[in-house]
Amino acid sequence: MARTVLTPREQDFPQWYQDVIAKAELAENGPVRGTMVIRPWGYAIWERMQAAMDARIKAAGARNAYFPLFIPESYLSREADHVEGFSPELAVVTHAGGKQLEEPIIVRPTSETMVGEFMAKWINSHRDLPLLLNQWANVVRWELRSRLFLRTTEFLWQEGHTAHTSEAEARDYARRILHEAYADFLRTELAIPVIPGRKTRRERFAGAVNTMTVEGMMGDGKALQLGTSHEFGQNFSQAFEITFTDAEQRSRLAWTTSWGSSTRMLGGMIMCHGDDDGLRVPPRVAPTQAMITVVKDGDGSPAATAAELFDALTAAGVRAELDDRTDLPYGRRAVDHELKGIPVRVEVGPRELADGRVTLVRRILGSKTPCPVTDVVTETVRALADDHDRLLAEAERFRDDRTVEVASVGDAIEAARSGWARIPWRLVGETGEDELAAQGVTVRCLIHPDGRVPDTDDPAAEPDLLAIAARAY
Repeated sequence: MARTVLTPREQDFPQWYQDVIAKAELAENGPVRGTMVIRPWGYAIWERMQAAMDARIKAAGARNAYFPLFIPESYLSREADHVEGFSPELAVVTHAGGKQLEEPIIVRPTSETMVGEFMAKWINSHRDLPLLLNQWANVVRWELRSRLFLRTTEFLWQEGHTAHTSEAEARDYARRILHEAYADFLRTELAIPVIPGRKTRRERFAGAVNTMTVEGMMGDGKALQLGTSHEFGQNFSQAFEITFTDAEQRSRLAWTTSWGSSTRMLGGMIMCHGDDDGLRVPPRVAPTQAMITVVKDGDGSPAATAAELFDALTAAGVRAELDDRTDLPYGRRAVDHELKGIPVRVEVGPRELADGRVTLVRRILGSKTPCPVTDVVTETVRALADDHDRLLAEAERFRDDRTVEVASVGDAIEAARSGWARIPWRLVGETGEDELAAQGVTVRCLIHPDGRVPDTDDPAAEPDLLAIAARAY
């Protein structure tokens, strides 16, 4: 229905993405280069995502806190790899209150250093551990080339920070977040099938000893990193003196982790599930799951029936909305609902009501069928459950069809033109990574053939390792 207002995906995928964001009223560029204004429909989706992710983080034992936006420059300089990794992206405040500051202030790009400072104050004994913290906040990373939701100068995210008594405990917790928070959320709420894996040394987070990721395939075959979980070993504990006394009263360094996901996930949802008609919002995060639309009022009191259906759907736990704006053309409203990806539309008009029916429109299935008024609630609830499974199955088929087993770096580069390549890691190595990078391809992650996340990136220790190579956002 909305094909005339969007650039076709096959014609120009990046332009289609920008068109969807604009036409579905998700976001637009802010007045400062690289910033983003998230509009109410986009923010409502983010709120649903945030609540579902927050519940998983709390189920893993972490508690929410908040740390300052401004970080003293001296904090970042304590961990050499960390500051070097973030240096090109930093926004620095040198003047405030009408005068030059004695010490420049960094606008938060991430909070490891700030949290490390306070962990050192809060942790004394092994009884204080594990310390499991999370914060929902904004961060600033000065991007040269921005793209709404995917890469902006300022974005919204959650960042978790933990401290543990042992390396094994820290490693296990970082993996728990990767699987039980990120991978499960993306599959269960956003219907995005992701591959959890280990980053190579080249792609590792600045200051980490291990970075793990969840990677999803977008509608053009490119990869998108949708969440990361990092082990820091004792690097930050040494830099910030995060110590504790063990049961024998010996002073020991803590083992720390951090992990984060952001509004990039919303961009991933758009690119994974959207079509030439606009968004297709997974039902579990859709702010409005069912739109009851009065096509026009007249015989049979469509407006009254629509209001009754709204009440019945709401009582059944469906997030419903009533559109009785008959002063606006029906076609215009239908296109708007289609663009925004509302999963189910219940269209109520005098002609259908004369036969005791309404029209049920399923955005994800792409169907438009008559439905008895008495069956609307049952059919809507069934459609919402079925549509999540359909989106997930469709995304899995697309990813599997676009993933190729290859035996050379050259073949991996060729496969990455339209999808992903799976190649034995021992055939790539650092030299192969350089060759891939020269062609705009990266190793997104390392995995075992059965999908397990590796314990190391050393092919001598784990010779069956596979590399997922792809072009990425």
